[in-house]
Amino acid sequence: MKKILELKNVSLNYHTLEDEILAVKNLSFNCNEGEFVSIIGPSGCGKTSVLSMIAGLIKPSGGVILINGNKNTAKQNLGYMLQKDQLFPWRTIEKNVYLPLEIKKCKDEKSKKLAIELLEKYGLKDFKKSYPDQLSGGMRQRVALIRTLVFKPELLLLDEPFSALDSQTRLSVADDVYKIIKAERKTAVLVTHDISEAISMSDKIIVLTDRPAMVKSIFKPDIDGDSPLRKRESPYFSKWFEKIWKELHI
Repeated sequence: MKKILELKNVSLNYHTLEDEILAVKNLSFNCNEGEFVSIIGPSGCGKTSVLSMIAGLIKPSGGVILINGNKNTAKQNLGYMLQKDQLFPWRTIEKNVYLPLEIKKCKDEKSKKLAIELLEKYGLKDFKKSYPDQLSGGMRQRVALIRTLVFKPELLLLDEPFSALDSQTRLSVADDVYKIIKAERKTAVLVTHDISEAISMSDKIIVLTDRPAMVKSIFKPDIDGDSPLRKRESPYFSKWFEKIWKELHI
């Protein structure tokens, strides 16, 4: 199976006026093509920093990050979905989705057609001319994902994209996002603090230690179900939750 992402002995030091802080230490894991991988760990352990290094926003202090075997991660075709949808309130939904195409200067008829097809495919056909404040939080997150998908990224990075939603909306939006990512056959890395979310969405779960973050365990939940909501109904779900909860708190 093709490796899309590889981290080899990655470390990260933060420098302050008074001290040097080791945030990440000898971190190694990989993500294969088509996999949905979640990263969980104690609060403040450096999960988002790991995602930022993968995205090329922060340079590792040591080790190597490879995307498709290439060290220059900043030049790779990555999609980054944040905690908030970051839709521009003065632009219509259609024009918000066009934004990455404008930034990358590839807004041609073919790419515009793909954007509209994605909006129509995932239930937003009637909202193309609407503005973000006219949509629910869940719909806005769907738009944010479609905006991320429109330039065909090979790897999706998701930084707690459901954390700003209420619990009921969060479940349905996570289900929507999972289905879209799987339907589009994308490879994804999700940072989350929610164990249930990680179990229900992931092919692989990377459990990190407290700072400095290292890989403590890697799990591959084998739960039947074609969506996160269905997986949560499995009798094995609670067993996986207990197993990973214990791993985080030992």
